[in-house]
Amino acid sequence: RVAIFDVGAFAEMSKRGRDETATRKAKDKKKGKATEVEIDNGEWDEDSDHEHDARLLNPRLPSSQPPHISGAASSSAPSLMRDLFKDREFSGLTLKPDHASCPLWVCPDGRIFLETFSPIYKQAYDFAIAISEPVARPSLIHEYRITDVSLYAAVSIGMSTDSIIRALNRFSKVPVSKTVEDWVRQCTQNYGKVKLVLLQNRFFLESFYPEILQSLLRDSTIQTAHIRPPPETEVDPRTGLIVSRTQATALLGGMSGRAASGLDEEEEDAWSSTKQVHSFELSPSHIEAVKRRCIELDYPALEEYDCRADTSIPDLPMALKPTTTVRPYQHKALAKMFSSNRARSGIIVLPCGAGKSLVGISAACTVRKSVLCLCTSGVSVEQWKHQFRTWSDIAEKDISLFTSDNKEKFSGLSGITITTYTMVAFGGKRSAESEKIMQEITGREWGLLLLDEVHVVPAHMFRKVLERVKAHCKLGLTATLVREDARIGDLNFLIGPKLYEANWLDLQREGYLASVQCAEVWCPMTPEFYSEYLTTQSPGVKKLLYVMNPIKFRCCEFLMRYHEDRGDKIIVFSDNVFALKTYAELLHRPYIYGPTSGTERIRILSQFQHNAAVKTIFISKVGDTSIDIPEATVIIQISSHYGSRRQEAQRLGRILRPKPRVDDQYNAFFYSLVSKDTQEMYYSSKRQQFLVDQGYSFKVISQLGGMDEGGGLHFSSKKQRLDLLRQVLNAGEEAGQNEELQDDTDDITNGIGRRRAPKPGALPRRPTSIRALTGADDMVYSEFRKGSSSSSSGGGGIFQRHQKQHPLFKKRSGK
Repeated sequence: RVAIFDVGAFAEMSKRGRDETATRKAKDKKKGKATEVEIDNGEWDEDSDHEHDARLLNPRLPSSQPPHISGAASSSAPSLMRDLFKDREFSGLTLKPDHASCPLWVCPDGRIFLETFSPIYKQAYDFAIAISEPVARPSLIHEYRITDVSLYAAVSIGMSTDSIIRALNRFSKVPVSKTVEDWVRQCTQNYGKVKLVLLQNRFFLESFYPEILQSLLRDSTIQTAHIRPPPETEVDPRTGLIVSRTQATALLGGMSGRAASGLDEEEEDAWSSTKQVHSFELSPSHIEAVKRRCIELDYPALEEYDCRADTSIPDLPMALKPTTTVRPYQHKALAKMFSSNRARSGIIVLPCGAGKSLVGISAACTVRKSVLCLCTSGVSVEQWKHQFRTWSDIAEKDISLFTSDNKEKFSGLSGITITTYTMVAFGGKRSAESEKIMQEITGREWGLLLLDEVHVVPAHMFRKVLERVKAHCKLGLTATLVREDARIGDLNFLIGPKLYEANWLDLQREGYLASVQCAEVWCPMTPEFYSEYLTTQSPGVKKLLYVMNPIKFRCCEFLMRYHEDRGDKIIVFSDNVFALKTYAELLHRPYIYGPTSGTERIRILSQFQHNAAVKTIFISKVGDTSIDIPEATVIIQISSHYGSRRQEAQRLGRILRPKPRVDDQYNAFFYSLVSKDTQEMYYSSKRQQFLVDQGYSFKVISQLGGMDEGGGLHFSSKKQRLDLLRQVLNAGEEAGQNEELQDDTDDITNGIGRRRAPKPGALPRRPTSIRALTGADDMVYSEFRKGSSSSSSGGGGIFQRHQKQHPLFKKRSGK
């Protein structure tokens, strides 16, 4: 991100910064106060610097100085830098002699900047993404931030404290701050000393160190989740903990004893092949709270599964087909998950179209135990079944589907069940058949729990899934690890740390993703529409006005004609159903939305894929996910879900499948049509944030060249625009709302996922309007005469009185 300053304004800012510094200094002298930080020859005091950096990394540390560092300098330059950048002024850092060969800038506040043009970029990227969280990844410079959670994730995949610090010093252009090194040691020294295990459908927190478990038990949250051991259990009388013996390496998850526990060589030699393991049982309903609290206490619970040594769960005979090819980045993601025949719970983030399904199927083939796969909709369930059959040699009888339309059970002792989040999380009354299947799902120990689109899990309702399902290993898959609320961080203790995240632009350069040109097209509002937009008080009507902007319609029509002449396949997205139908019907193109039947959807998509005459289709939000159309090369977005970053990335993913290139030009196009000077522009900038952070750039098009020359476009006359405006205003508030999906009872976006189920005996409540209550929705008033022949024959009007009346009302009508 580059800030461009006006030279005069910058000079004025410099003068104001010097004046304010002098004023503060004079006030401090008058009050008898010393300056907050003494500076000699323009350099920071080292001890103060370390303490300040430590507070930037960890706000919980005690502070002897206020957060805002200021002071007098012998020259104006350091003072100006401090005034402009405050806590982020690191101009005093000294470059190492070999800095030219080092790709990282490691700042004392825990931020890392990576030069993508370095010869060792790939090695440095793998290291940076393992120990830190990406903030922004443009084409030349990446920004990352080291956090306690990212360091926990690094150690969970086998990186030791010393190896992290050595690699930081090796890749950094500047000496790594002592504060950063201390922060790394503080966050990683306790990892691996506590483990959460599942034995015979019971959860235990275990460790080699009884004093750690005792300290954890003194916490009120963990104490509430503690279950007293049965009388026959072997218990240490001194600690009250359950005692058992196990192989020492079994708890350490493939790391050496010294790396995991911090023991020196003599202590490690004293570690015999077996060692006492202390543990205590936890209530399944409190697992989420316990995992969260362990992270807060700096003892994150390690979750690993020794799938090869586990004999309690029958093996599932399945493997990848010989023709299946795993790409290098997919292999790298799987290597982070598996080590020494152990499976780690966590999250893998890959772009749309990069093969997340194959990663999940490869993980299932490696674990070779029963698998429960959770999807977002019934359509996704069918697609996952197809993917399992395509990439692996799993038998048909070993796959079962559990949706509102399919209630299946696999035939053997182990198998794969594919279902939806709503089917498992639903808390209402079920049919006898569904209840029986649910009892099997909740009563079984699953080897692997696959969570597609894992970013939905933090939602309140879907957290119930993890309480009801017992799984030794959990793998979350997503392309967009973002949410519009603050709950995305909950995945660290609900599922596990992020194991791997691929860079979108790297995969694009290597040919695994299409090269996409993103553009935001500014569409001026016509005077008639803009006047109504400024005066109306209805939010729904405002939205409908900027969505149905005639200039936007003309831009959409022009882009469709241009790309259809090129032979491209186009998908036009609209969250607003009124706009979807109006656009599609005026332009004579097929459209798909919630009420469209499954048969009709398949027919339209099949025609789009295989019929050269069908080049454009219109789709509502039902097409954001769960559709696979590799032929699509152009996306035109006319209406969206406010500022959802996730939706923007998911829609871009519809055209990210790799496509043939011509002279290294763009082979896919993403257009977002925005009505100028409206609220839609704010939503658009917010929606683009995630893609911009991935390195994509949006080209702003203020005028489409040649749009007014060809002619033949709709709404070229004022009369046509006024007719459209009248139609929009007559549609009213409800027509301006986004679509609510009701057709797929398994979909996370339907009524079950959005609202709580009503209590037994309670009346269901749904949002409506006065217009709907009067019966005027989608109805036409027809006047008729009472008692006429047409009325008696049933053809008089739509509001006729029924001939048969209930006995309770006969007295009132005198019949």
